[in-house]
Amino acid sequence: MNAPLEDADVETASDGYAKRFDSPTGEWMLAVQRGITIDLLRDLPSASVLDVGGGHGQIAPALADRGHRVAVLASSPATAAGALRPSLESGRVQFLTGDLRNPPLEPKSVDAVVSYRLLAHARDLPGLVAGLCRPARVTVIVDYATTRSFNAAADFFFAAKKQVERNTRPFLVMSDTQVASLFRQNGFHIRERRPQFFWPMALHRALQSPGLSRGLEAAASVLGLKALFGSPVIARFDRD
Repeated sequence: MNAPLEDADVETASDGYAKRFDSPTGEWMLAVQRGITIDLLRDLPSASVLDVGGGHGQIAPALADRGHRVAVLASSPATAAGALRPSLESGRVQFLTGDLRNPPLEPKSVDAVVSYRLLAHARDLPGLVAGLCRPARVTVIVDYATTRSFNAAADFFFAAKKQVERNTRPFLVMSDTQVASLFRQNGFHIRERRPQFFWPMALHRALQSPGLSRGLEAAASVLGLKALFGSPVIARFDRD
Protein backbone atom coordinates (compact mmCIF):
# COMPACT_ATOMS: atom_id res chain seq x y z
CA MET A 1 0.00 0.00 0.00
CA ASN A 2 1.42 3.39 -1.02
CA ALA A 3 2.13 5.95 1.67
CA PRO A 4 -0.10 9.06 1.66
CA LEU A 5 1.05 11.91 -0.56
CA GLU A 6 3.24 14.40 1.31
CA ASP A 7 1.06 17.49 0.91
CA ALA A 8 2.00 19.68 3.86
CA ASP A 9 2.07 22.62 1.44
CA VAL A 10 -1.71 22.66 0.84
CA GLU A 11 -2.49 24.68 3.96
CA THR A 12 0.47 27.06 3.63
CA ALA A 13 -0.52 27.90 0.04
CA SER A 14 -4.15 28.60 0.94
CA ASP A 15 -5.81 32.02 0.80
CA GLY A 16 -6.49 31.81 4.52
CA TYR A 17 -2.80 31.30 5.28
CA ALA A 18 -1.83 34.20 3.01
CA LYS A 19 -4.09 36.49 5.02
CA ARG A 20 -1.86 35.94 8.04
CA PHE A 21 0.76 38.04 6.23
CA ASP A 22 -1.65 40.51 4.61
CA SER A 23 -0.69 43.48 6.76
CA PRO A 24 2.33 45.76 7.28
CA THR A 25 3.47 43.48 10.10
CA GLY A 26 3.05 40.40 7.93
CA GLU A 27 5.03 41.98 5.11
CA TRP A 28 7.79 42.89 7.58
CA MET A 29 7.94 39.24 8.70
CA LEU A 30 8.25 38.07 5.10
CA ALA A 31 10.93 40.68 4.45
CA VAL A 32 12.97 39.26 7.35
CA GLN A 33 12.64 35.77 5.85
CA ARG A 34 13.60 36.98 2.36
CA GLY A 35 16.58 38.93 3.63
CA ILE A 36 18.02 35.97 5.53
CA THR A 37 17.48 33.63 2.58
CA ILE A 38 19.15 35.94 0.08
CA ASP A 39 22.10 36.42 2.43
CA LEU A 40 22.49 32.66 2.96
CA LEU A 41 22.76 32.25 -0.82
CA ARG A 42 25.27 35.10 -1.21
CA ASP A 43 28.07 32.72 -2.23
CA LEU A 44 25.89 31.11 -4.92
CA PRO A 45 24.96 33.94 -7.32
CA SER A 46 22.71 32.84 -10.20
CA ALA A 47 22.34 29.43 -8.55
CA SER A 48 19.56 27.10 -9.64
CA VAL A 49 17.04 26.75 -6.80
CA LEU A 50 14.23 24.29 -6.15
CA ASP A 51 11.65 25.69 -3.72
CA VAL A 52 9.87 22.65 -2.29
CA GLY A 53 6.36 23.47 -1.13
CA GLY A 54 6.82 27.05 -2.30
CA GLY A 55 3.40 27.52 -3.85
CA HIS A 56 2.77 30.21 -1.23
CA GLY A 57 5.11 32.47 -3.21
CA GLN A 58 6.86 33.84 -0.16
CA ILE A 59 10.39 33.37 -1.50
CA ALA A 60 10.48 32.11 -5.11
CA PRO A 61 9.71 35.48 -6.81
CA ALA A 62 12.32 37.25 -4.68
CA LEU A 63 14.97 34.69 -5.65
CA ALA A 64 14.05 35.03 -9.32
CA ASP A 65 14.41 38.81 -8.96
CA ARG A 66 17.96 38.20 -7.72
CA GLY A 67 18.87 36.26 -10.85
CA HIS A 68 18.39 32.74 -9.56
CA ARG A 69 16.87 30.07 -11.82
CA VAL A 70 13.91 28.98 -9.71
CA ALA A 71 11.48 26.07 -9.84
CA VAL A 72 8.70 25.44 -7.32
CA LEU A 73 7.68 21.89 -6.43
CA ALA A 74 4.13 21.63 -5.12
CA SER A 75 1.90 18.70 -4.25
CA SER A 76 -0.91 20.00 -6.46
CA PRO A 77 -1.49 22.65 -9.17
CA ALA A 78 -4.06 24.18 -6.80
CA THR A 79 -1.28 25.26 -4.45
CA ALA A 80 -0.04 28.02 -6.75
CA ALA A 81 -1.13 30.99 -4.63
CA GLY A 82 -1.79 34.48 -5.93
CA ALA A 83 1.61 35.72 -4.85
CA LEU A 84 3.30 33.18 -7.12
CA ARG A 85 1.11 33.38 -10.22
CA PRO A 86 2.65 36.47 -11.86
CA SER A 87 6.09 34.81 -11.75
CA LEU A 88 4.66 31.63 -13.29
CA GLU A 89 2.80 33.51 -16.02
CA SER A 90 5.92 35.47 -16.95
CA GLY A 91 8.03 32.31 -17.05
CA ARG A 92 10.40 33.58 -14.38
CA VAL A 93 9.57 30.61 -12.15
CA GLN A 94 8.93 27.03 -13.26
CA PHE A 95 6.17 25.00 -11.59
CA LEU A 96 6.41 21.24 -10.89
CA THR A 97 3.97 18.96 -9.10
CA GLY A 98 4.40 15.69 -7.25
CA ASP A 99 5.07 14.12 -3.88
CA LEU A 100 7.27 16.54 -1.96
CA ARG A 101 9.42 13.61 -0.81
CA ASN A 102 10.29 12.71 -4.40
CA PRO A 103 11.25 15.76 -6.46
CA PRO A 104 11.11 14.86 -10.19
CA LEU A 105 14.77 15.82 -10.64
CA GLU A 106 18.01 13.91 -10.92
CA PRO A 107 20.28 13.69 -7.84
CA LYS A 108 22.50 16.77 -7.40
CA SER A 109 20.79 18.48 -10.35
CA VAL A 110 20.17 21.88 -8.70
CA ASP A 111 22.56 24.03 -6.71
CA ALA A 112 20.21 24.71 -3.80
CA VAL A 113 16.92 23.49 -2.35
CA VAL A 114 14.85 25.72 -0.09
CA SER A 115 11.74 24.74 1.84
CA TYR A 116 9.73 26.87 4.25
CA ARG A 117 6.62 26.16 6.34
CA LEU A 118 6.92 22.39 5.77
CA LEU A 119 9.03 20.62 8.38
CA ALA A 120 6.65 21.54 11.19
CA HIS A 121 3.67 19.96 9.40
CA ALA A 122 5.13 17.03 7.44
CA ARG A 123 3.43 13.62 7.55
CA ASP A 124 6.78 11.89 6.92
CA LEU A 125 9.54 14.12 8.22
CA PRO A 126 12.50 11.78 7.53
CA GLY A 127 11.17 11.10 4.03
CA LEU A 128 10.70 14.81 3.37
CA VAL A 129 14.24 15.69 4.49
CA ALA A 130 15.65 12.90 2.32
CA GLY A 131 13.68 14.29 -0.62
CA LEU A 132 15.02 17.79 -0.01
CA CYS A 133 18.61 16.55 0.09
CA ARG A 134 18.56 14.28 -2.95
CA PRO A 135 18.49 16.92 -5.75
CA ALA A 136 20.70 19.44 -3.92
CA ARG A 137 24.24 19.71 -5.28
CA VAL A 138 25.49 22.19 -2.68
CA THR A 139 22.96 23.20 -0.03
CA VAL A 140 19.52 22.87 1.53
CA ILE A 141 17.90 25.76 3.41
CA VAL A 142 14.89 25.14 5.67
CA ASP A 143 13.02 26.75 8.51
CA TYR A 144 11.79 25.08 11.68
CA ALA A 145 10.35 25.91 15.08
CA THR A 146 13.01 25.26 17.70
CA THR A 147 12.63 24.19 21.31
CA ARG A 148 15.19 26.88 22.22
CA SER A 149 12.47 29.54 22.20
CA PHE A 150 9.00 30.45 23.42
CA ASN A 151 7.90 27.48 21.29
CA ALA A 152 8.92 25.24 24.17
CA ALA A 153 5.59 26.31 25.73
CA ALA A 154 3.66 26.22 22.46
CA ASP A 155 1.01 23.80 23.73
CA PHE A 156 0.40 25.89 26.83
CA PHE A 157 -0.06 29.12 24.86
CA PHE A 158 -1.90 27.60 21.88
CA ALA A 159 -5.35 28.85 22.94
CA ALA A 160 -4.07 32.41 23.35
CA LYS A 161 -2.22 32.19 20.02
CA LYS A 162 -5.42 31.09 18.30
CA GLN A 163 -7.17 34.23 19.53
CA VAL A 164 -4.65 36.27 17.51
CA GLU A 165 -4.00 33.88 14.62
CA ARG A 166 -7.47 32.41 14.22
CA ASN A 167 -6.43 29.95 11.53
CA THR A 168 -3.33 28.72 13.36
CA ARG A 169 -2.79 24.98 13.84
CA PRO A 170 -0.57 22.75 15.97
CA PHE A 171 2.99 22.37 14.72
CA LEU A 172 6.03 20.25 15.42
CA VAL A 173 8.69 21.87 17.59
CA MET A 174 12.15 20.35 17.22
CA SER A 175 15.55 20.72 18.80
CA ASP A 176 18.49 21.84 16.71
CA THR A 177 20.06 18.44 17.36
CA GLN A 178 17.03 16.60 15.97
CA VAL A 179 17.03 18.64 12.77
CA ALA A 180 20.80 18.36 12.32
CA SER A 181 20.57 14.58 12.78
CA LEU A 182 17.99 14.26 9.98
CA PHE A 183 20.28 16.11 7.59
CA ARG A 184 23.40 14.28 8.76
CA GLN A 185 21.72 10.99 7.85
CA ASN A 186 21.52 12.31 4.28
CA GLY A 187 25.11 13.52 4.05
CA PHE A 188 24.63 17.19 4.99
CA HIS A 189 26.11 19.25 7.83
CA ILE A 190 24.98 22.52 9.38
CA ARG A 191 26.73 25.55 7.90
CA GLU A 192 24.75 28.45 9.30
CA ARG A 193 21.83 28.99 11.67
CA ARG A 194 19.74 32.20 11.62
CA PRO A 195 16.85 32.71 14.07
CA GLN A 196 14.23 35.08 12.64
CA PHE A 197 12.52 36.49 15.73
CA PHE A 198 13.03 36.39 19.49
CA TRP A 199 9.48 37.45 20.36
CA PRO A 200 6.64 35.15 19.27
CA MET A 201 5.18 35.93 15.85
CA ALA A 202 1.71 35.98 17.45
CA LEU A 203 2.85 38.87 19.66
CA HIS A 204 4.04 40.85 16.64
CA ARG A 205 0.69 40.21 14.91
CA ALA A 206 -1.16 41.37 18.02
CA LEU A 207 0.90 44.57 18.20
CA GLN A 208 0.31 45.39 14.50
CA SER A 209 3.17 47.88 14.58
CA PRO A 210 6.19 46.98 12.41
CA GLY A 211 8.15 49.85 13.91
CA LEU A 212 7.59 48.62 17.46
CA SER A 213 8.32 45.03 16.42
CA ARG A 214 11.60 46.09 14.78
CA GLY A 215 12.57 47.86 17.98
CA LEU A 216 11.77 44.86 20.16
CA GLU A 217 13.73 42.53 17.89
CA ALA A 218 16.66 44.95 17.67
CA ALA A 219 16.86 45.07 21.46
CA ALA A 220 16.72 41.28 21.65
CA SER A 221 19.53 41.08 19.08
CA VAL A 222 21.75 43.49 20.99
CA LEU A 223 21.23 41.46 24.17
CA GLY A 224 22.05 38.24 22.33
CA LEU A 225 18.59 36.81 23.02
CA LYS A 226 17.56 36.31 19.39
CA ALA A 227 20.73 34.39 18.55
CA LEU A 228 20.24 32.09 21.54
CA PHE A 229 16.47 31.72 21.72
CA GLY A 230 14.98 32.98 18.45
CA SER A 231 12.49 31.07 16.28
CA PRO A 232 11.64 30.06 13.62
CA VAL A 233 15.21 29.21 12.68
CA ILE A 234 16.36 29.36 9.09
CA ALA A 235 19.26 26.94 8.70
CA ARG A 236 21.60 26.17 5.83
CA PHE A 237 22.89 22.62 5.50
CA ASP A 238 25.71 21.88 3.02
CA ARG A 239 26.55 18.58 1.38
CA ASP A 240 29.56 16.86 2.96
